[in-house]
Amino acid sequence: MKSITIQTPGKLEIEERPLVNPQAGEVRIKVSSAGICGSDVHIYRGHNPFAKYPRVIGHEFFGHIDAVGEGVDASRIGERVVGDPVVSCGHCYPCSVGRPNVCAELQVIGVHRDGGFSEFITLPAKNAHVVPDSIPDNEATMVEPFTIAANICSQLNPGPLDTALVYGAGPMGLTSIQALRGVYGVKEIIVADRIDERLAMAELNGADRVINNTNIDLKSWLEEKGIRPTVIIDAACHPAILPEAISLASPAARIGIMGFSSDPCVISQQGITSKELSIFSSRLNSNRFPQVISWMTEKKVQPEKLITHQYPYTEVLEAMKIFEEDQKHCCKVLLKF
Repeated sequence: MKSITIQTPGKLEIEERPLVNPQAGEVRIKVSSAGICGSDVHIYRGHNPFAKYPRVIGHEFFGHIDAVGEGVDASRIGERVVGDPVVSCGHCYPCSVGRPNVCAELQVIGVHRDGGFSEFITLPAKNAHVVPDSIPDNEATMVEPFTIAANICSQLNPGPLDTALVYGAGPMGLTSIQALRGVYGVKEIIVADRIDERLAMAELNGADRVINNTNIDLKSWLEEKGIRPTVIIDAACHPAILPEAISLASPAARIGIMGFSSDPCVISQQGITSKELSIFSSRLNSNRFPQVISWMTEKKVQPEKLITHQYPYTEVLEAMKIFEEDQKHCCKVLLKF
């Protein structure tokens, strides 16, 4: 089988590997398509401290089950499925309270174990979620990115009374905008980014107002319009954002952090406690695949709006280059196997 492998940071190869066979409790998926994520680029560039090399990358993938291991019902062969990249132990404290995404023994497909940028992949049977025929293949490949939005929204609990501010109109921000609009029905969505073309994407995906905060002070802009956000999502993850979000937030607001920077930031305890703010962090997803598949089945989100490019997997280097360099026009890139 052909697999896209990062041999060492900066060295990507399409190599021939032996066909993988599912172990007990596993299924094998014949991959049809896979999405490129920023974390794939980070592994390629050597910026992910958790990745071990060589590594087959890719954690957003869709295909069909073509083999099962011992203990898995053979009737599953042929199922259309997407793979949850979170592989957890099931018995540690986080797992016992429904948060397998921060399992004490967490393995992430495409990071700690080989991923979906391959013609075939094996994974635990419980991680392969059936996709109904009403969801087209390309949209099915987008389930995993929307689980990231589902995970942070499950903590923020947005609703019709909320005014939301989203920092960043990349894939994480756009999936969050769609969820806030189509699933949770928030009153108003404001998006801040420094690329006008990304802000246009935000409007296409449901934003009510957008602001390019390259040279405009966001705090002054909001105050001028009498806006105090009650839900703030940081999908840009720069260390300057959290202190600013605390200052902008309404009393009793909720702030969600979707990623991380290793650089420190300085925040005021008084700014948090005086308004009794709630601050949440989010990593990967905690069993959100069924939820997102339901969203897509009910047409509450439109994943096709995020897909801007498609390439055969043999052109992965060009696909990665476009994803990494063309932030004005590129959102989600799919590889076809």
